[in-house]
Amino acid sequence: MTSRVPRKRLLSVIDAFAGRRLVVAGDYVLDRFLYGHPKRVSREAPVLILRFWKEEHLPGGAGNTAANVRSLGGVPIPVGAVGKDEAGRTLLAVLRERGIDTDGLLGARNYETPTKTRILAGAPHGIKQQVVRYDRESNLPENAALAARIADALERGAARADAAVLSDYGYGAVPKDAAGILRGSLPSGAPILVDSRHGISGFAGADALTPNEEELEEWIGRPLGDSGEELASAARALQSAVASRIVLVTRGSKGMALFQDGAAPLTIPVHGTDQVADVTGAGDTVLAAFSLALASGASPVEAALLANFAGGIVVMKMGTATVTPEELKDAVSSDRAILSDR
Repeated sequence: MTSRVPRKRLLSVIDAFAGRRLVVAGDYVLDRFLYGHPKRVSREAPVLILRFWKEEHLPGGAGNTAANVRSLGGVPIPVGAVGKDEAGRTLLAVLRERGIDTDGLLGARNYETPTKTRILAGAPHGIKQQVVRYDRESNLPENAALAARIADALERGAARADAAVLSDYGYGAVPKDAAGILRGSLPSGAPILVDSRHGISGFAGADALTPNEEELEEWIGRPLGDSGEELASAARALQSAVASRIVLVTRGSKGMALFQDGAAPLTIPVHGTDQVADVTGAGDTVLAAFSLALASGASPVEAALLANFAGGIVVMKMGTATVTPEELKDAVSSDRAILSDR
């Protein structure tokens, strides 16, 4: 597909990102990266011994979406919960270092902040490859008082927002009635977007859904293969079941597919190369760019194009990464495969 959307229109939308306020509600995760240089193979077992190099802590899950909203020029309003543990304190600190207000991230007792630890290895001057990842996970305990506080934070955040994002990783920080709470509090016309790992059908009335192909297959209950007809059938079924006007399906190296009310499906080829460096958190970046664009007055097609460019940029970076407006503008300006030359 070659889009008929002019470059200058997309560049103007990127400029409009600045200052857009987005509620980013959901499961906030701490991403830990441990880097090491190969030392030798252990004599005790056939395992690689690494010499420690460095450790990084980055916001993951909904935190990565908030970080990308911030890096793209928007103002994220986080809503969710963190444990009263070291991981929770670290996550709050790394968000604050990025200039993100954490007042809406509530401390929860008997809850371990979800933490994903990745161990990477490589030569001192070479690319580091992920060797193993281990997760510390727990579900947010049911607590009526905490649920009421989260609902209140949603209402207060939405009252001063241009859009809202629900990033549901299944840990329980997204209330079942979150879309309804937001709809009653957001200004008229402000969109609600949902990215849900396993519960996408529970967000009836959201304006846009951003499942990846695997999540769409899980929802429909069958593999889609390479069939465009099967993909379209599943996406339209989801759109109807959830009463959402937009479904944007991310497809990895196959790009994206956009489905919207009253329009033919639109396939968008991947930006850049399909030889990626790291896909960690790419869906969060796509969600951030798509949400900011819609909040800035972009059409669904324009928003999907910008999200596709953002995703293509971030997968060329290592770790849980973000994209800047300058990088996005460079991608739009230099592209000769997706956009027209107007």
